[in-house]
Amino acid sequence: MDEVLKSFEKTVNTKHSVGFTPKYSEKFRTSVNSTVFIAITEKTLEKLNWDLVYKDDSNVEAKRKVKSLGFEQYTEAITISYEAGEVTVKSESLGNEMWDLGRNSKRVKLFIYAFEETLKAFDGASLKELEEETEKKNKWNDYVIPEALPQPVATKAPNFIIVIAGGLAVALILGFVLAFISIKGVYIIGLFEFLVALVIAYALKHLIKLSNFTDFSKLQYLLLAIVILTYLSNQYFQYEILTGLHNLDRIGFGEFMKMRLSAGLTINKLNTGWIGLLISWVVQIGLTLLIAYPRVASAFTSYLIERVPLEVVDFAFYHLVKEKSEEEVRAELSRKGWSDVKNQDEVFEAIVGLQNAVELNRIK
Repeated sequence: MDEVLKSFEKTVNTKHSVGFTPKYSEKFRTSVNSTVFIAITEKTLEKLNWDLVYKDDSNVEAKRKVKSLGFEQYTEAITISYEAGEVTVKSESLGNEMWDLGRNSKRVKLFIYAFEETLKAFDGASLKELEEETEKKNKWNDYVIPEALPQPVATKAPNFIIVIAGGLAVALILGFVLAFISIKGVYIIGLFEFLVALVIAYALKHLIKLSNFTDFSKLQYLLLAIVILTYLSNQYFQYEILTGLHNLDRIGFGEFMKMRLSAGLTINKLNTGWIGLLISWVVQIGLTLLIAYPRVASAFTSYLIERVPLEVVDFAFYHLVKEKSEEEVRAELSRKGWSDVKNQDEVFEAIVGLQNAVELNRIK
């Protein structure tokens, strides 16, 4: 961000927002049309060093990030909407804060100022030129159809069995590790759910690649099954370890679970009973899923994209922008050496993957 914008930012009279998700919005009017508005907004975001995450004909979404202790994290999501010359700018906090200390109002006012300053740099002729360039870009009019495309590489047939077998193995290994840790009394609620989620997501990422399996609806169910099996096997392995260590009579796993429920969950010398224990198990499963799901979705999306060369994706998307049907796009791909239906499907899946990547990036 340049010095002019930094100086203005220091002078902004902020308005504090409080809520489960603090937010702030303002409106202003502009004389430019929607095409020019989107183009000026993009240039404004570049000046502010905010990341553009989504745009369409009348809306732009961005995120602002900061670097702290060597790590980058997004702090606010900014949405800019245009309707008949009226612009609405909204900033929303990201994270767990309930009081924004005026940060959202500062982002909104800073954007409005930066937008107006950016717009001042254009006269009527340059605005017209910007509009024409933007329309050409949106319609891919400058795209040059390549004479040849990178040829498809051989891929294995999708195999869901590999993902299932690998996922179940990971769940059982994690269940045993958790059981051992729990018996030693070093289990930390929150931390271990986070670590379990990371391990499951990492394993599924590589299992997806190994199996070439890309049916995400089935992968979602498998993820749920893996998480449930992890914590269920944790209880079973605790039963096996405890009966083995203390040479206890095998009372049966069902009876062991009844005893666990009867004993309940004790937190700081307060016994919450069987209800507290059940709630803790639900929280374990829910928290693990909450952390693992977006990571699995991101890994799945990345795999869809990386299977196909970008030149091929651009080629197919260009023809879709030109309103050709799926059959016509497949015919164009065949002329460039992509005649196998399976390879063509991968191209379309890569396009969907790029769209999914945008949606994942929009998540607040």
